[in-house]
Amino acid sequence: MRVTHELGGGLRLALRTLDTVEEMHALTVADLERLRRWEAWALSDQTLEGTAAFTRGQLSEFIAGSVLPTVILSGDTIIGSASLRTDSSTRTAELGYWIDAAAEGRGVATRACAALLTEVPSRGIRRVEIRTAVENVRSRRVAERLGFTREGVLASALPLGDE
Repeated sequence: MRVTHELGGGLRLALRTLDTVEEMHALTVADLERLRRWEAWALSDQTLEGTAAFTRGQLSEFIAGSVLPTVILSGDTIIGSASLRTDSSTRTAELGYWIDAAAEGRGVATRACAALLTEVPSRGIRRVEIRTAVENVRSRRVAERLGFTREGVLASALPLGDE
């Protein structure tokens, strides 16, 4: 993937790096209450050190060729995150994304994911999955706009909120 990918309308994807840690952490903390409703990873304590460690891990996996970790930018401001995690042995991938509440409803997540999906053919991927909470209608709509098919519900697969 190119270091940046223009999404139109002043939006772009850029590689998640150690330079993004502080801003990404601040955005995560600002959206934490909302994220905890939908994302199992958000249930744990969110620290700057934890964000840095996560980012270092993502970069290691990027170098190994198994993750494309990006931040979503509006101008020079981070407004979310999107990543494509691939498994070459099974030729599958998982697409993950989240954006700031203020950026919702403008097609930002859909455009970011569509850009990441352009990387799939060159990696020999046969299947891409998006896993989202059943009640997360906005996230489900992103998957639908991208042409994904709902195949089922994994009961009790991830802890979400108080459940």
